[in-house]
Amino acid sequence: MAHAAAKPTNPVANAKDVLATEIRALQELSASLDERFSKAVEIIAGLKGRVAVTGIGKSGHVARKISATLASTGTPAFFVHPAEASHGDLGMITRDDCVLALSNSGEASELSDIIAYTRRFSIPLIAMTSGKDSNLGGQSDVVLEVPKAAEACPMGLAPTSSTTMMMALGDALAVTLLHRNGFTSSDYKVFHPGGKLGRKLLLVRDVMHTGDAVPVAAPATKVSDIILIMTNKTFGCCGIVDNNNILQGIITDGDLRRHMKDNLLALTAQDIMTRSPKTIGPQALAVEALGKMNEKKVTSFFVLDEQNAVQGIIRMHDLLKAGVG
Repeated sequence: MAHAAAKPTNPVANAKDVLATEIRALQELSASLDERFSKAVEIIAGLKGRVAVTGIGKSGHVARKISATLASTGTPAFFVHPAEASHGDLGMITRDDCVLALSNSGEASELSDIIAYTRRFSIPLIAMTSGKDSNLGGQSDVVLEVPKAAEACPMGLAPTSSTTMMMALGDALAVTLLHRNGFTSSDYKVFHPGGKLGRKLLLVRDVMHTGDAVPVAAPATKVSDIILIMTNKTFGCCGIVDNNNILQGIITDGDLRRHMKDNLLALTAQDIMTRSPKTIGPQALAVEALGKMNEKKVTSFFVLDEQNAVQGIIRMHDLLKAGVG
């Protein structure tokens, strides 16, 4: 069968039309938020169990992403496929949980068993739908209503704006719960130990050298001994500390070169050290340390606690080796 020739299109213009349509949809969604969103947050925040997120078709794909975002930001969650739920996976959902069900129309027949299960066992049901008076909306404890905005598909059929709004609403829910629960970057790192994101969340304390590996000496130490320490410990510097391990200054290769004409070997550490060197704390992100090293044009930082006592040393080479850059 012959097909009519496609009309010439401008790809960039088409793309901009799609984005403009979805932006308008998100603006409608933002304007529609009300106390129902707050109620959904309170239900989830008060759970002893987890959030079971479900949906079918495109809504199912969005539901999987929302469950992953919730779980990675401190709200225990998992995805339940509605068809599998009807064949035994309903047992995954307990009375300590709640269900977040996604359906643009609210009439997806595949959700009927999950809806009935939540009603039977008094499990909170939160709907994300544009059909507040639909079967799903009517049975739910809270309806997160998605505006009936125009789809970006020219035929108005392919889920585009509707799935974008659901995705964004899921993000809003996850991040609001993150704020409410006081979730921190350290907590986030626990759930993201692998990959590039995990490396970016490494802390200075995770990478720094400690103990005998740290090159330190007392202020009265002869420069000849400082040179031996710097040679043996290969950091290109030596921290000068008092009896309480409080950093007083630092000696670098540059300091040694600058004092060569001053009868260098007869001097002591306190004679040539650079006072008030740049340092960093153990709780700082490793990527922050790398940025500061680049900014200050140095290759190492001594790591100090709140009392300015030396806890370790971190160098650019170790950060790059750990994949922080």
